[in-house]
Amino acid sequence: MLLRLRGRRWTPAALVPTIAALVALATGASVALADAGTGADGRSGAVRVSAPASTAASGVAPAMDCADVTSLDLAAAVPGVPFAVGSATELAAGSNTLGNWPACLVKGVIAPQIHFEMRLPLTGWQAGYLQLGCGGLCGNVSTGSAPASSGCVPLTTGAFAVASSDEGHSQGGGLFSTDPTLRADFGYKSDHQLVQAAKAVIEKFYGRPAAHAYFDGCSQGGHQGLTEAQRYPDDFDGIIAGAPANNFTALNTFSHAWTAQSVFLNGGPATLTVPDLGPLHTAVLKGCGATDGVIADPLSCTWDPAEIRCAAGRASTPAAFCLTADQITTVRRIYAGPTDSHGALLYPGHQLRGSELNWAGVIVPSTATGSTGDVSFVKDTIRYQVFDSPQPRLTYKDVRFTKEYYEKIVRPNEGMYDATDPDLRAFKASGGKLILWHGLGDQHIPAVGTMAYYKAVQRTMGGAAATEDFARLFLLPGVAHCGGGQGPDRFDALTALTDWVTGGEAPGSLLTKAVDAEGRTTATRPVYPFPYVAENTTGGPADEADSYTPVRSEAEAGLTLKWLGSFRSGYETTGNWVDGRWVVTRARS
Repeated sequence: MLLRLRGRRWTPAALVPTIAALVALATGASVALADAGTGADGRSGAVRVSAPASTAASGVAPAMDCADVTSLDLAAAVPGVPFAVGSATELAAGSNTLGNWPACLVKGVIAPQIHFEMRLPLTGWQAGYLQLGCGGLCGNVSTGSAPASSGCVPLTTGAFAVASSDEGHSQGGGLFSTDPTLRADFGYKSDHQLVQAAKAVIEKFYGRPAAHAYFDGCSQGGHQGLTEAQRYPDDFDGIIAGAPANNFTALNTFSHAWTAQSVFLNGGPATLTVPDLGPLHTAVLKGCGATDGVIADPLSCTWDPAEIRCAAGRASTPAAFCLTADQITTVRRIYAGPTDSHGALLYPGHQLRGSELNWAGVIVPSTATGSTGDVSFVKDTIRYQVFDSPQPRLTYKDVRFTKEYYEKIVRPNEGMYDATDPDLRAFKASGGKLILWHGLGDQHIPAVGTMAYYKAVQRTMGGAAATEDFARLFLLPGVAHCGGGQGPDRFDALTALTDWVTGGEAPGSLLTKAVDAEGRTTATRPVYPFPYVAENTTGGPADEADSYTPVRSEAEAGLTLKWLGSFRSGYETTGNWVDGRWVVTRARS
């Protein structure tokens, strides 16, 4: 046991945390009282209680049987969050896809219809809580995998209690958004309610609260993570937000409609089909000077598809691939992103060179008369999610790329769906840590949008150094949406995050791996915090991480966008520093 009382002035206010510390000592916990003022964890005069030594060695054992969780009266456990547990059954270690640990599988519902699931370790729990995000429009519950935790040993041994939800609706596209309550649950409320309910269950089940709470999500899950950091900064100690769909409204209308209208020019057959993508990608790699199959710094490449224009009277062949005039227009538009007649973007992003193979099925159809994922995404959003009443006849063809239409679509929904507020002072002051990551070959959500958001955070937080203290962005060359693609896509950000939260060790890099069907590592590559990229400066093998060193990307560092929107919350934000913490108040704008 350790009690440190360095430099504190013994005022009545100081005695409150001290008494709490003495109570904690009785349980065998390790306690530290920070110096007066703001401590290393960003909290003023904070008491930090870690698990007893026996916990670290063997884990915290449950304080009750799994089946008895259903008998808990939780109706008033969290004021304002009515919820109930419907079932609790034991899950054998061999059936747990998160790792080789037995769990109590808890299923329940938060009013009115947010279905959730928890996996509570029966052995090995180290007092951690991990909440997982979902993808697309959500609509199902999955706690079977964590997107940025490949090789995270604590997760595979039961160190975390894990939970996730369906965000308040079942499958059915965007229809749920016609109900205002379900729209808000999806937009921003469900994760805040889940973390409160889950923590209440954890405390009952183990007889003690979780020591640290983490979030891991990609796509819509990344959006969820940023929503938490912006709106509810005290919910999580650490957040991993991958490929975040945080600019949800503009992404699912203007960005996806633009690529659909670009491929199906003037409403006609597709100008590009999947068989065109391989030779197009090969030409791009050559034009951008890539020698190892991926483009490390695609933002710096300005290759123009007109360089492979078909000569007059000649058609493209497998042996001599070329692009027609319409195909050049399509590819140029995809690289440019959705713009109005004045060249202003309606979404702060665009597809990057090197992502072409990943366009298959999402941006480009298999056949000229086929459909794409982008066509479907726009349909759900524009019919059911952005207007006050359903508009069941609208399609991607109805989206207009004008300032007036932008204002009509985006402005009313910023405070509902979008998580674009760059003011993360409250999250930082609460000790929170944020790891953002994005694949540079992302075919669904352009990585440029995440770069632009991160630069807005830097401007708001007082510069790069002040931001890197608590938030870092990592970009993965060649990696598609939330994984896959042509670059190494397996990595463990969860261990990096927990080390940062518990030990103050900020990640200077992440090691990514390519893994074959048999689980063998075939390539490794480091990724560095934005705006640094990994370049092979040693001349060593391209598939070995030791060959690479960090090089500053001037294109990333100097990124500027002419955009009709702005990074803000949709809420009027005010706040003050109180007792060493930034206390924020929000009122609807």
